[in-house]
Amino acid sequence: MNRARHTPTVAELSALVACARLGTAAAAAETLGLTPSAVSRSIRGLEDRLGVALFARRRQRLVLSDAGRALVRDAEAILGQIDASARMVMAFGGSGAVLRLAVLPTFAAAWLIPRLADFARIAPEVSLDLTAELGPVDFDAGPFDAAIQRADLARPGTVVTPLAAERLVVVAAPALAGAGLLDPAAVARLPLIQQSTRPRLWADWFAAAGAVPEPAHPRGPRFAQFGMILAAARAGMGAAILPDIFVAEALADGSLALLSQTALPGPSPYALIRPDREPGPALARLAAWLETGAPG
Repeated sequence: MNRARHTPTVAELSALVACARLGTAAAAAETLGLTPSAVSRSIRGLEDRLGVALFARRRQRLVLSDAGRALVRDAEAILGQIDASARMVMAFGGSGAVLRLAVLPTFAAAWLIPRLADFARIAPEVSLDLTAELGPVDFDAGPFDAAIQRADLARPGTVVTPLAAERLVVVAAPALAGAGLLDPAAVARLPLIQQSTRPRLWADWFAAAGAVPEPAHPRGPRFAQFGMILAAARAGMGAAILPDIFVAEALADGSLALLSQTALPGPSPYALIRPDREPGPALARLAAWLETGAPG
């Protein structure tokens, strides 16, 4: 796409911002690694392009006009975005391919990221760009090549490859758990950490555990995400219902204890979700690795 005649160049915006900050073309030139005459030409060219004066010259100082003040704010934001984009691309280190993945953050932290060193070993030419996404991904409208989320978040026109099922188990810090497993009545006497997005989770667990009637008003703090619930349980704030995938490490290191053998099935397996078209080589490598079990 051709640049419009009135659209400033990056060099002009850089000169504008530097002159606005430093007050003289000479100081701006030193910062930009240019000559003062080159900076002055950029400012004059920008003013001619826009048809408005951006600076007033007062006592050998450059002072922004009203139009200049309006433009310099946007210029700083534009240059900052260009710099951030360049740094993001440079971070890939010249790798042959970049895969942009939408992920559920807690699952990515607990299951995917600990395994990625193995993928990097077998596919060093592929760089991964992971972004947290809690909702369904529109691959036609968004920047993502694939998603690793719950299978029930898949939109029509996608291919779903299940990766890991889960069970929801009841855990608490050892100070609350005591020794051994607890019956439902003992669990009910503990503070019960609530998940605000699934308000009936404890009711479902007590029903599965055979507690009739179930506790009428479970008491305990309320959190929106599993990551926060896990941190609260480790801090001793109460008993929590969490996916076994997320608490495996805490159970192994003793920071959490299992309170009951009763577990609930997870709502949907975690899965690789990708558009229903022939995948590129990098995505095909990732899919094949995931289908082998993604060894950690």
